[in-house]
Amino acid sequence: MDRSRQAVKDTYDRIAAHFSKTREYAWPEVESFLDSQLAARTALDVGCGNGRHTELLARKADRAVGLDASTGLLSEARQRATAREFEAAFVAGDAASLPFTADSIDLAVYVATLHHLPERELRRASLDELARVLTPGSRALVSAWSTAHDSFDHEGDEGFDTMVDWTLPGGETVPRFYHIYAPAEFEVDLAASRLRVVKNEISSGNCYAVVTPE
Repeated sequence: MDRSRQAVKDTYDRIAAHFSKTREYAWPEVESFLDSQLAARTALDVGCGNGRHTELLARKADRAVGLDASTGLLSEARQRATAREFEAAFVAGDAASLPFTADSIDLAVYVATLHHLPERELRRASLDELARVLTPGSRALVSAWSTAHDSFDHEGDEGFDTMVDWTLPGGETVPRFYHIYAPAEFEVDLAASRLRVVKNEISSGNCYAVVTPE
């Protein structure tokens, strides 16, 4: 199992075009979260992929930024912004070391990305980074794939690492690293971070938490 961050980046660069075609629509949980938030000056989409959630943030904020490690996915996101006529900046970066100043983000989504960081220390560091860049009193939505998903038969308070294949047109499979969070483990990692949980839930097999900086 190649669990390096470089391997994750290379994987998503390789599957970017096909992956983007299957990710046209925003998640309902993200739509619901953003509908409940006030307009913001600067909004951030951590692990933006093809920009489907950055598009929602662009409607909610004066300035929207999408960040991803994959240059292939960033290219897809820029194409989406052009085609759908929304304004956003897309930057290459590391979720565990965000290239933004402290207290500079008023609203954020960090969905379906935390579980791709290969080590627990990195995952916790990324949560602290989110707390660092958020302005006081602001809100963010964090999600990760969970053992509560129907795909898994797993008990206990700790998650596990696995590889999940992506199938390209023609049948080639490309393995992707995931850390599948147990709900209790997700809560522990959030509690260990500089974020305060406002609300958490399980939805569609994912752990979700609305958080604010301490």
